[in-house]
Amino acid sequence: MPYVLCCLCVVLAGAFLHIESRKRYVQAVFLKGLASLCFVGIGLLCSPGTHAAKLIVCGLIIGCVADVLLNLRMVFSEKGQLIFLIGILVFLSGHILYLAAVMGMSSSLAVCIAAGIVLTALLMIWIFRKITAGKAFKIFGIVYIGAIMLLNCIAVGNLVTDPSAFNAVFAAGAALFLISDIVLILNTFGGDFRQSLRNTNIGLYYAGQLLIAFSLLLI
Repeated sequence: MPYVLCCLCVVLAGAFLHIESRKRYVQAVFLKGLASLCFVGIGLLCSPGTHAAKLIVCGLIIGCVADVLLNLRMVFSEKGQLIFLIGILVFLSGHILYLAAVMGMSSSLAVCIAAGIVLTALLMIWIFRKITAGKAFKIFGIVYIGAIMLLNCIAVGNLVTDPSAFNAVFAAGAALFLISDIVLILNTFGGDFRQSLRNTNIGLYYAGQLLIAFSLLLI
């Protein structure tokens, strides 16, 4: 069943991109929500019920909610910025749950935190040279990217110290999530929107969430 949901997620995500590109935003929100429900279903089916697994499943659920919110900004364009910021905050709470799940597995937490801070600073300096955004968006961006960068550092740290199948799949999912968000930021605030970058953003995002969901089979 999880693999059926995975295939369905890919089909729905593709349909979402097709419909969104034609500016049929209400239908696009519906399709995106269904696609995201698929990775939530995979997480629920794969979860062994441990504390860490429950946190990851909650993170997947929150990610599904955030997916809908981020696309609602196109439906209610007059409040688009506010809805976008709320969506980012919801996503942030999901990342915090992922963090809580893997931090307890870390044997090098201080090193991972230090690496996260340095890498976030370097990445944000590069991003700010590429985009034009208001102060509020930049502040949210630093906090948001900082959280997911820390998640990546801890996930990679866990993989180095304990090279298990779960740590490998989770770290790969977290990395794809980070790259997806970088593409999203550049495409949203970089000046010229490109559908190819939108496709890349969504493709990487769903690949990342699916890997995180399937990692629960290995935890």
